[in-house]
Amino acid sequence: MKSTPNTPHPAPRPHAGTRSPSPVRRMIERGRDEEHRVASSLELFFDLCFVVAVAQGGVELVHAVAEGHAGSGVIAYARVFFAIWWAWMNFTWFASAYDNDDVVYRVVTLVQIAGVLVLAAGVSKAFADEFTVVWLGYLIMRLAMVAHWLRAARATSGAERTVALRYAGGVLLCQVGWLALMFTPSGAQNWVFLAMAVLEMCVPVYAERHRQTAWHAHHIAERYGLFTIIVLGETIAAATVAVKSGVQENDALGDLLPIAAGGLLIVFAAWWIYFAVPFHDRLHDNGQAFLWGYGHYFIFASAAAIGAGIEVAVEQAVGGAHLSTRAASAAVTIPSALFLLMVWALHARYFKVGVAQQLTLPVSAVLVLAATFAGHWAVLTAGIVAALTVAVGVTLSARTVRAEQVG
Repeated sequence: MKSTPNTPHPAPRPHAGTRSPSPVRRMIERGRDEEHRVASSLELFFDLCFVVAVAQGGVELVHAVAEGHAGSGVIAYARVFFAIWWAWMNFTWFASAYDNDDVVYRVVTLVQIAGVLVLAAGVSKAFADEFTVVWLGYLIMRLAMVAHWLRAARATSGAERTVALRYAGGVLLCQVGWLALMFTPSGAQNWVFLAMAVLEMCVPVYAERHRQTAWHAHHIAERYGLFTIIVLGETIAAATVAVKSGVQENDALGDLLPIAAGGLLIVFAAWWIYFAVPFHDRLHDNGQAFLWGYGHYFIFASAAAIGAGIEVAVEQAVGGAHLSTRAASAAVTIPSALFLLMVWALHARYFKVGVAQQLTLPVSAVLVLAATFAGHWAVLTAGIVAALTVAVGVTLSARTVRAEQVG
């Protein structure tokens, strides 16, 4: 996503929300070299509303796993989360390149927010293979995205206009394709969904194969980081409500305290590990950006699933879940291990020096999985492993810095 030599670089614009927007402003690319480029208040509002849908997916995942339907529940969660994540990601990269913060831009973005709230209302039915409401919410979001791209096409020319039109056309065609999901027998829905998800992810690759949009590396890194924080915050909120309910209704503080402590340690460690390296330094072109951006599906989904897993562990501890202690523990340890591995694979490994630093996160992921077999202490054990991972990482980094200073 590297800009061409003739790409215009407008002067930096003030942070959105600090002034009244112009009624209509041309939607031209922003400069990649803008200084002090930060997320706008509208983007933060956008993220918060999307997390409402993420939370609904987590609630349904908890119900499915607690009732002993983990396999179908995870698949349904993965499908719903893809729709949420993909709509969020498309707007995030578009806004990084084209945010002109005029009235039309704000209104169209608010329409997208309305779409995700409609989608959130249909999450429960989507877990039962009924996609009408989810499709309608997705339609609202995607049509708004098409409107953004058509505005960009109207204000530009040449290769830049071609990219915008390819995006608009690709999004529309995919939205039509999603109709097939509602008329497909249940047994084949997963295959149709997988095919459409692949087609969706091919749209940016096709649209930008000859010219990259002028997204801003620091801005993109901040947007992804903020969404990670919001998802982890939702995870803490969901787990807190579950523990509170278990204490009030079952007087089970002794049983729930290890789960609460372990879950908190996992979330704290997840935040620390994610932000331990300056990952915007890895975003230079489309090849790196596509892998990094697409791979975050697993980071976001696993981060949200950690909260759902803690809720499952709480329900199992108070006798409200129809599954074993080991299965409930796995609901926490599996997404925690996946989070650690994906953070390492996407950006942490590029900043690690020496074998010890490189192995820290992969070994930690294995140990977190092994904690599944620690019985009632599984979540606390996983949390301690996560906390020790942070301690080891900090110690090894400090030694590397001292060695460089001495050298």
